[in-house]
Amino acid sequence: MNIYLDYNGTTPVDPAVRDEMLPFLGDLYGNPSSTHWAGQAAREAIDGGREQLASLIGGDSEEIVFTGCGSESDNLAIKGTLWSCCQQDLTKAHVITSAVEHPAIINCCTFLEKLGVDFTYLDVDRDGMISADQVEAAITDRTILISLMLANNETGVIFPIEEISRLTRSHGILLHTDAVQAVGKIPVDVNELGVDLLSLSGHKFYAPKGLGALWVRPGVNLEPLIHGGGQERGRRSGTEAVPNIVAVGKAASLLEPESLAKEVKRQAKLRDDLETELTEKLQRVIFHGSRVERLPNTTNFSLPGIDGESLRMHLDLQGIAVSTSSACASRGGKGSQVLRAMGVSEAEVQSAIRVSLGRWTTDAEIRQFIDILVEAAEALWRISPL
Repeated sequence: MNIYLDYNGTTPVDPAVRDEMLPFLGDLYGNPSSTHWAGQAAREAIDGGREQLASLIGGDSEEIVFTGCGSESDNLAIKGTLWSCCQQDLTKAHVITSAVEHPAIINCCTFLEKLGVDFTYLDVDRDGMISADQVEAAITDRTILISLMLANNETGVIFPIEEISRLTRSHGILLHTDAVQAVGKIPVDVNELGVDLLSLSGHKFYAPKGLGALWVRPGVNLEPLIHGGGQERGRRSGTEAVPNIVAVGKAASLLEPESLAKEVKRQAKLRDDLETELTEKLQRVIFHGSRVERLPNTTNFSLPGIDGESLRMHLDLQGIAVSTSSACASRGGKGSQVLRAMGVSEAEVQSAIRVSLGRWTTDAEIRQFIDILVEAAEALWRISPL
């Protein structure tokens, strides 16, 4: 039996979500920009999906911009803001972010640095956390935007975005949060957070891959990355992916507050039980980010003396799917830059494993995973030259 423990990489499509989108892969094929009957049905479906998604995060439907993925949403938030504010001279702009952001943010910033934008990358502490005081100390009179993730994709650590937003409002600085890993795992409300822009991605909460969104607070100006027919109120041109929008709307509707609260509690207990068992059975295990607030479904740990990729492959042969870093960075084989930024030793970085739970993770699966992991770790320790 296969056991999937990589829900932060992607989630399976919920059967109810799949059923909701199927008609739009068949008879309901219209282009939503067309004014005839086929287009009108597609437009109504998009409007419904937009309202459902907006409701999930406490926003209004006209504030939602659909994109192709979370990475595009991040790029639109940062590049769109900067090009709108200072397109004549990007060298006047200063942006604050952190050293542990997703590659969609880090690589976007690297590109913009080549165009003259000044960036400050905030360091995190040993637990992967930043403070509002750090943010305030980094603000200059040229700071236009602060972009900080809500929850880290590798450790699950949750940044104090609500506290930071009070600073940004007092300074008149825009605040963007990459909430791709948070939406669907914990309650997220844009007004409670106090952010100006928020990115998300449907495939992280049981919808198909291929659709992201950017929530934009009214009054925030964005220069589009993609020019064309003027869809999404001129912020993102291109014919809308109607089936995926319908799917994301349905996925959002399944995350009503009471059921989400129960799932948060259930997954947190599974994760805590897992960590307790591993601590008892593998005394050398080292957990990362476990001493601060984090996502209920995520644990990241190292087993010193064991190569993490070797352990991942060993588990894969046993039918267990885990990861060694962000899915978007794991192909490089260099280990986690997030853990390095936290001051984790290179040996621990190379031995790190991320386990992320989800809607269909069961207690029996966790028990089976523990047994297989302990057996694999002990076998690898016996042959390890370290």
